[in-house]
Amino acid sequence: MNDSSKTPQVVKSDEEWKAQLDPESYYVLRQAGTEMPHTGKYYNFFDGGKYYCKACGAYLFSSDQKFHSSCGWPSFYDVQKGAIKYIEDNSHGMRRIETRCANCDSHLGHVFDDGPLDKTGLRYCINSVSLTFKPEKQ
Repeated sequence: MNDSSKTPQVVKSDEEWKAQLDPESYYVLRQAGTEMPHTGKYYNFFDGGKYYCKACGAYLFSSDQKFHSSCGWPSFYDVQKGAIKYIEDNSHGMRRIETRCANCDSHLGHVFDDGPLDKTGLRYCINSVSLTFKPEKQ
């Protein structure tokens, strides 16, 4: 899980990102912000489908990998292979691992080791505003 060397495939200027993203998405995705807990669109959302990076459209998570946690943000126990870049984050007096989209280097959230033990044991704690959901075809 220690891959911070991936080079983003999608590179845009700050002005291009600001033009593409709404202010909250820009704050989270491009400035490593965090949405308020328990407020995100996908926190208590469990429809079948796929989750993509809101900035570049890269496939990140499947609804099969999602689980309910009480952390306040959507939680996943696994990610699509090669979709995430991991960066040590020592901000706010904590030691965490930041997750970024490997395709465009946008901030998604963090990963913790308190996920379901019968799966990976990981909890990808992801901001709803950093995701786009596409439902399974009926």
